Amino acid sequence: MVYHIVMWNFKKDIPEEKKQELKASMAEHLGTLVGQVPGLLSVDFVAEPISSSTHEIALVTTMEKAEDVAVYGSHPAHVAVADTYVRPYVCDRACLDYEP
Repeated sequence: MVYHIVMWNFKKDIPEEKKQELKASMAEHLGTLVGQVPGLLSVDFVAEPISSSTHEIALVTTMEKAEDVAVYGSHPAHVAVADTYVRPYVCDRACLDYEP
């Protein structure tokens, strides 16, 4: 199993009152990728990290094997969700992939 963790902050021009709506939309649409992307086992969207965190939101996914990370990244369903519901609103991306 492989964990793929991605963290972001919202862009500075995103109003605070819009962030909850965007978080809900991101979580909903990213969650739909399970069953669409080969090798993607689970999706957990972190909308409310604790105050010591350096990023506002995160995505924790599990995949069957390391090669599935590249499949996920280029899969048309993932690209469509990321380009529509995530990338227009975020910055400061950080990523960590690991096998326990």
